[in-house]
Amino acid sequence: MIRRAIKYFLVNSVTLYLVSMAVSGMVFENGTSTIILTGVALTLASFIIKPVINVLLLPLNLITFGLFRWVGYAVALYLVTLVVPGFRVGDFVFGGLSSYWISIPEVALGGLLALIAFSFIISITSSILDWLLK
Repeated sequence: MIRRAIKYFLVNSVTLYLVSMAVSGMVFENGTSTIILTGVALTLASFIIKPVINVLLLPLNLITFGLFRWVGYAVALYLVTLVVPGFRVGDFVFGGLSSYWISIPEVALGGLLALIAFSFIISITSSILDWLLK
């Protein structure tokens, strides 16, 4: 149980850092100490709140083959913004990406859509990191 909590803490902290570097809008006012505190709070929310949300959304999650897993992250992320001082979610701003093979346009979202976009990106990134650490 403690190993799993430490693993989730590390995955959540690294995910928050990576997402904040890739997309602007997540603010950590005190830098690393706020990222660590947010990682702890997100880990606790993942253990306590996400299971309740996932049970409530189980029918929708089954129909979509687990694509609505990010809703648990959205609720957990919102609660973490209420609890952790120095952490807030502002506007979701992605500057775009253009290369020879692919072009992703610029995206800017605000309010609830920004929270949903951040939770979706955090969900995908933490799933990839969790898969890599198995």
